[in-house]
Amino acid sequence: MSEPIGRRERKKAQTRQALADAALRLFLERGYDAVSVKDIANAADVAVTTLFKHFPSKEALVFDLDADVEAALVSAVRDRTPGQSIPAALRDHILEWSVRIVADERTAGMRRMVEETPALSEYARRMWVRHETALAHAIAEECDAPADDLACASLARFALESGPLVERHADPHQAADVIFGLLEEGWTARRPAAG
Repeated sequence: MSEPIGRRERKKAQTRQALADAALRLFLERGYDAVSVKDIANAADVAVTTLFKHFPSKEALVFDLDADVEAALVSAVRDRTPGQSIPAALRDHILEWSVRIVADERTAGMRRMVEETPALSEYARRMWVRHETALAHAIAEECDAPADDLACASLARFALESGPLVERHADPHQAADVIFGLLEEGWTARRPAAG
C-alpha cells in the first residue's frame, strides 16, 4: 500500500498545476510569444524562480503532462491484460487518448499554437522522440528482445504516429481498428519470439 501524499508534496503539485493552468490560459488568450515567464508566475502568484523549479523552460509549460504521457504509454505495454497482444494494448491506449483529446475544447487551440510556433514544434518533436524510445524499450523488454530491436522500434513509431490519424478520422474506433489491424498482422508475422 502506498503512503499518503504529504502536505509538502500536495503543495508542490498544486503549484505546478496552477502554473500549467495559468500558462495555458495566457498562451491561448495572447499567443505563446506574447507571454513571458514572469507573466505566468504572476498569474499563478509565485516567483519566477519557483516557476523554474517546476518547469525547466517556457516550452515545458505547454507540455506539462509530458512525463505522464510517457509513463502511460509504457504502462499500456507492461500492464496489459494477460494474453492481450502489444499492438492491441497500444490500440486501446491510443484510442482512449485520442477520444479524450478530441473531446477537450482547449486541444484545437493548443495544437494550432504548437504548429504555428517553431520553438513549440521543435520541443514537441524532441518530446515525441523520447516517448518513442521509451515505448520501444518497453516493447523490447516485454519480448525479451535487444533494446535496439528494429521490429520493436517500428511498432513504437507506427503506434505513436497513429494518434493524429485516429483523432482526425470521423470514426476514431474504425480508424484505430484499421491501423492497428495492420500493425497486429505485421507484428504477428515479424515480432521477436516472446512478444
